[in-house]
Amino acid sequence: MNLILCSTVSDLRKRWHQALTPAFTVHQAASLRDLTLLVQDRVSFDLLLLHRPLVDAEIIAYIRDRLPDCRLFVLSDRPDDQEGLGFLRLGVVGYANSYTSPQRLSQAAGAVAAGAVWINRQLMQRLIAGTAPAPKENTDPDQEQRQRLLAQLSKRELQIATLVADGLANLEIAEQLGITERTVKAHLSAVYFKTAIRSRLGLALLMKQK
Repeated sequence: MNLILCSTVSDLRKRWHQALTPAFTVHQAASLRDLTLLVQDRVSFDLLLLHRPLVDAEIIAYIRDRLPDCRLFVLSDRPDDQEGLGFLRLGVVGYANSYTSPQRLSQAAGAVAAGAVWINRQLMQRLIAGTAPAPKENTDPDQEQRQRLLAQLSKRELQIATLVADGLANLEIAEQLGITERTVKAHLSAVYFKTAIRSRLGLALLMKQK
């Protein structure tokens, strides 16, 4: 998978590069001019990580026009929920802290490249609660389909899915149910497979659907 890292900060690009090279073919852009040249080459890119100081609505629109199939992930030094919502409305599907851990960044990039939406827990809870419009994701089944999906889940899987919808992290779910975090992850993997949903947000939206 091809990925572009775009930031004027060389240390950040190095940090991101080290986290992502095992899973992606990484290209770097040290400026918007460099990014423009990469985009104009019409190389097929799966994911673009953008440092927040470089982008605004106009730039996002330009990139989406030139790379319609590329998924955009904005990394901010000081993430803000309102800013994150603004980017989601523009079609960005990932929003996180620029200095997130390498392991977390790799996980986030993989999830977004696979079609999921990646945002922080607080913002996800706002979306679940209906206080903000949800980003586009294939998570809007009708009631009959929803019942079929949920009927496939075991009692424990349904219990864990409900706790995810309530905004609990894996460790919190494990502590509440008296099981290991690894067991929670295993059950969630089964839930995602059975429902064909790829993210916690998508699962939460499914569970909260009326």
